[in-house]
This record gives sequence, C-alpha cells and structure tokens, in this order.
Amino acid sequence: MIWLMPELPEVETVRRGLASHIEGRRITDFTLHRADLRFPFPKDFEKRMRGAQVKSFNRRAKYLLAEMQDKTGTPFTWLSHLGMTGRFMLSLPQAGNLEPGAYAHEVMAQTAQKHTHVEIRFDDGTHLSFADPRRFGFMDCFSGDMSGSSFLAALGPEPLGNDFNEAALLAAARGRKTPVKNFLLDQNVVAGLGNIYVCEALFMAGISPRRQAANLGAKRIARLVPAIRNVLARAIEAGGSTLRDFAHEDGSMGYFQHQFAVYGRAGEACSVPDCSATLKRLVQSGRSSFYCPACQK
Repeated sequence: MIWLMPELPEVETVRRGLASHIEGRRITDFTLHRADLRFPFPKDFEKRMRGAQVKSFNRRAKYLLAEMQDKTGTPFTWLSHLGMTGRFMLSLPQAGNLEPGAYAHEVMAQTAQKHTHVEIRFDDGTHLSFADPRRFGFMDCFSGDMSGSSFLAALGPEPLGNDFNEAALLAAARGRKTPVKNFLLDQNVVAGLGNIYVCEALFMAGISPRRQAANLGAKRIARLVPAIRNVLARAIEAGGSTLRDFAHEDGSMGYFQHQFAVYGRAGEACSVPDCSATLKRLVQSGRSSFYCPACQK
C-alpha cells in the first residue's frame, strides 16, 4: 500500500476544523498511551500539558502549532505533525461527535481507534484524540519563537504569504541545478509544498518538472507563483485531497482529488483543449511526477 504525506491544504483543513473547538479551552486531562511516535514525546509532556490553555491554534508549513499557556502562566508552543497516517479526532460534549460525517467511514474509524496514542480532555467536555497507525507523526514542545524549534527554524516562506513572491523565488532559484520539481519540494525554499500540489502547479504554469530551477527565468516564475497560490487555495476550499486514509477531524473526506489535472493520471489524455498528448509519469528522487509532455516545457 502507498501512503501519502498530508500536504499544506490537508493540514490547514484540519487546523480550521479544530481551531474553533479548542481555542480558549483548558486541558483537564492529557494521556499518552505510549512513549513515542516517530520520536519520543518530550520529557514531562503529560505534566506540562495538563492544566494548560490553548490560546490560539495555527499552522506553519505542514505543522500544527498550538500557542499554549501552562497552569503557571508560562507560554509555550505545542507542535504536531501528522506524518503519513496521523489523524486528530474530535468529539463534542453535546452530541458525542461532530455532525455530519463523524466517523462515517467505519473501517477508518476502527483503525484510528485501534491506534489512538494521545487523548485530551478539555474543560467543556470536548475530547480530542490523536491516532497514527504507522507512527510517522510526532509531537513536540518549545518555548520562544519558531527559532526555538529545530523543525521550524530553517523553513522557507509560506506559499500563501506575502514573503513568497516572484522576486524571492527567482533569487532562490539562481544557480540551482536541481530539477524544478525537487527545488519546490525543498522546505527551505518554500514551506509546505508536497508532491501532489507541485505537480498540479507546474502543469498550470506550463513548466516541465525536468527543467532546472536555474533555467526557470522571470517569465516562467511569473506564471509559477500564482499557479502555486491558485492550486493551494482551491485545494483548501475543497477540504484537501483524500488519498488512502486522510480524513478531517470529523471523519469526512477532502475532494480536491476530483480536480487533479495531472496527478495520478498517467496514460490519460491531457485536459487542455486542442492538446492531443498523453499524460506521463516519471520518477524524480524516488517520487512520481505527472506531467503533459506537450503543455509543459
């Protein structure tokens, strides 16, 4: 079975689904059912989280960041990464769980419950749990700004933020001999992009995944930056893409996979009017790239 890492739209969808239910809430109980996921949990993690209040719930790249205040009033940040199969599940005190769609996919729900590693109770009765069958996700805590986290310190600009622009991307591409596909997946260049949405953005911009980053030029980058923003915005609006077992906190699915122009469509006809080419797949650094050999140069 192939497992695909949730990308920025999926993580942002999870953030939006959870934020209104946990922001301002205080944790009354925090339980770990094992000592580690991909990495060991932080020292005294349970003790630090019990009694802490969620001040705000944010995202940076593919990371979920809860700005916390512990029971002594000391601020810190709780970081979560979904890995490949991580999933937050939310149950509300009034209805038992979210409607509509909560645990609608029975097999997925059973798998998630079997592999629940973290359980959190809030002061209003809300219950939040984290399940991860393959345990590639992880959690951490740090104090101060993002430079205090080894996971965040070197990240590039957010692709939907003001710091990501044509001038910045052109400067980052200068002298880079790597294929543009690999270049855009470098989290130090731009944070949060993954394989699916890079493939889709390169198609929209008419750029071959084989082209060297150094040879993009200003005209192609002028097409690429808005293409990246467009693809991500549409994916977030659709609730992300459901491939294999990604689901929202209420058990519902994302639907952007129905809008894929190239991803996973090798052997099919290109969707561009008057293009008679067949979409192709190639492997770059162990990852599949899907593209149109006629439309993308």
